[in-house]
Amino acid sequence: MKLIILGGCADMAKPLIELLKNDTEVKEIILADRNEEKAKSICDMNGIKFTPAFCDANDHIALVSLIKGNDVVIAYIGPFYSFEKKMAKAAIDAGVNYVSIADDYDAYLDVITLEQEAKEKGVKILTGFGNSPGITQILARKGYNDVKNTHKIHVNWCAGSDESVGPSNLMHLFHIFNATTLQTFDGKEIPVKTGEGEKEVEFPLPIGKAKVYYTGHAESVSLPRNLPGLKEVTLHGGVKPNYIVHLVKFMSSLNFFATHERRVMLANLFHKIESWFSSKEFNKSVGRVDIYGDAYKYFTYVGHIADITSIPAYIASKWLANGKFNDMDGGVYSPEKILVKPEKFIDELKFLGIEIFESEML
Repeated sequence: MKLIILGGCADMAKPLIELLKNDTEVKEIILADRNEEKAKSICDMNGIKFTPAFCDANDHIALVSLIKGNDVVIAYIGPFYSFEKKMAKAAIDAGVNYVSIADDYDAYLDVITLEQEAKEKGVKILTGFGNSPGITQILARKGYNDVKNTHKIHVNWCAGSDESVGPSNLMHLFHIFNATTLQTFDGKEIPVKTGEGEKEVEFPLPIGKAKVYYTGHAESVSLPRNLPGLKEVTLHGGVKPNYIVHLVKFMSSLNFFATHERRVMLANLFHKIESWFSSKEFNKSVGRVDIYGDAYKYFTYVGHIADITSIPAYIASKWLANGKFNDMDGGVYSPEKILVKPEKFIDELKFLGIEIFESEML
């Protein structure tokens, strides 16, 4: 089995690299990144299975050439509102199945425009196999299957300030708290202002109760497109301690995040000083999915952000390479679309250390 990781030097990719290093089925891993020197250093530390390569996601011809010959490509290059469609298109042209941790709602809307092309080429594009989106949609699918006549799903996430994240993740944070996103009410998709819609949600410890807000993750646009009958789908997110959200919202109101270039500059700055925001308390991230129909149930989960982001991508890449999706046509798939019966995938998430909790049917 030969895999390639695009953006393999990302902070979020560290658990993936460890999992692949210890996986005897995986024989070769190309670690591709624009920081070729860092990629070489990571490969040297992790053994002979790893080979470094230079990667520029904006160079389509070179990216297609780099991807060809692999069994699966795993994409970590962010921000995904800029790169998801570019990487997926390169995978389609290379004829290689693809998994990403893409998180932005507009990245999802962009990549699904490749549906017909992926189908014609027989390439499977698995988008959003991370934490949120990712685990959230898998649990939403499970609840949708369990609760008769499901008509409403609420998705919530919260990050702890002590979690180390890279510049791309910060760009994503600035993006999803800027301008508007889409949510579904009364069966209609409508734009809402990000940072509004405040509510308090009970999560697992160490987060506990936290205030969350409308944010631009993909679940609010993917779930209504893939699970028939939903009349309401909302997506709320936050950071604890909450003052960080207020800071981001204030900066957004002053147009600090109005352009991609501004977000890049500020993300690089905040990455250097992220230790200033440490609370010495909130060192994990969490999610919660509430499902309403003829009955009600909810799921929660907790883990370190890099783990709960990388583990779903790892499992999905292995399932692709091992042919577990061979009975499905090429196309663009979010987690809830391709995992029609998600129980075995959830079992693997738990086996690899993600704590997932399921309520009784209420």
